[in-house]
Amino acid sequence: MKWTEKLLKRIGDSIHIILDLMVRLAVLVSKRSLQLLQVPFTISNKFTNFFKDVSRVLGETFTALFICAIGDLIAGILLSGMTNTLEILPGLLVLIPGAIGMRGNIFGALGSRLGSNLHIGTLTPELKKSPVLNQNIISAIILTIIMSIFLAFAAKAFCILLGFESISIVDFTIISVLGGIFSGALLLPATILISIKSYENGWDPDNVTTPLIAASGDLFTIPSILLAVQLLLWIKNGYTETVLFAIFIVIGIMGFIYGIKRGSHLKKIIMHSTPTLFLSSLFGTTAGTILNGSFSAILSSPGILALVPLFSGESGDLVSILGARLSSGLHIGSIESSLRLTEGAMRNFAIIIILAIIIYPLIGILAYLGSLLFGAGSVGLDKMVFISTTAGLMLTPIMLLIAFYLNTFSYRRGLDPDNIVIPLSTSLTDPVANTFLVMMVLFTLGVTV
Repeated sequence: MKWTEKLLKRIGDSIHIILDLMVRLAVLVSKRSLQLLQVPFTISNKFTNFFKDVSRVLGETFTALFICAIGDLIAGILLSGMTNTLEILPGLLVLIPGAIGMRGNIFGALGSRLGSNLHIGTLTPELKKSPVLNQNIISAIILTIIMSIFLAFAAKAFCILLGFESISIVDFTIISVLGGIFSGALLLPATILISIKSYENGWDPDNVTTPLIAASGDLFTIPSILLAVQLLLWIKNGYTETVLFAIFIVIGIMGFIYGIKRGSHLKKIIMHSTPTLFLSSLFGTTAGTILNGSFSAILSSPGILALVPLFSGESGDLVSILGARLSSGLHIGSIESSLRLTEGAMRNFAIIIILAIIIYPLIGILAYLGSLLFGAGSVGLDKMVFISTTAGLMLTPIMLLIAFYLNTFSYRRGLDPDNIVIPLSTSLTDPVANTFLVMMVLFTLGVTV
């Protein structure tokens, strides 16, 4: 009997152990099953919360980008109508992207500074006379003249280095400076108005003000260059042309000396902005050389020229929005100044990716409709949308990295983002944007340079 009792006990213990293991296994499987079942709900809740948090941002930015797209489209249509002018004045296309970018950089930074001064109370919406306002306006005028001259010399230098046929340095300078003066005369009051209205209406300058000012620069630059070209052709081959060139050089030198000698605020703006704008102009001129090198291929379908300012402008707006948002996040502490991607940075990345997915096909449609409406010789809706969307989605990851690392490095070195981050990020984007655009044009249309 004893051995049977022991056997039964062992069997009972074994059954108990097996049942206990089965219960534990069942509990574990149940927990894991519940966790797996919760994954879709967790992801859904995160997406819901994300879109709730950023719905206002997406609304503001998309509205601003759409308005900018209309301005860029008008600039593109005007550019597509300049094919004869571009043939008469070889090398001019090298100058145009840099001129467009420079206007946005100078007046975008001005708008950012005015907005900051309005918020801290050193300026009022009535814009009563003050040294701060005067020095900001003077800085924009001086920088416009200086950078227009530098841009002309940079464009001529690139043409010589790359063996492009081009107009003389005198012609480059007169077109660049006159174009800067004409567009600046319109952009200065427009920038002040946008800054005041954004402050009064509580718009987020990171989402609205900067892209609107950049779009105004795109819109005014092409007509200003066209007007400058007409004046040049009127005075060409005479003493007036040489005298005007000399006057512009003297004004540029005197303007720079005045800027660094008068007022600490003015000196700070000039000294901080000038090196950044020099770099930005070089990047913009690089973008122009990419287009000029493919001019014969693009000329086979002038409608593509309507897409150039639109694509470049919207890409610049996207990276400037991201740069401004990251900069604000770093300053208020919602984003860490880490070289690793943080949750706050990734959230802003997601906003830009969503906007890119919407904007790039849209600008392809707008460029097609604009070129069709004005008889610029469109390549077809499907090809235009394919070119714009593919080039844009190739560009987007690069824009994210440029904005993120430029903000992080500049913040760690205590540099003012109003004067540095946005100009450099948009200017770095321009040559890359034009490279991808030209690549997709050549691939889609099956043409060679």
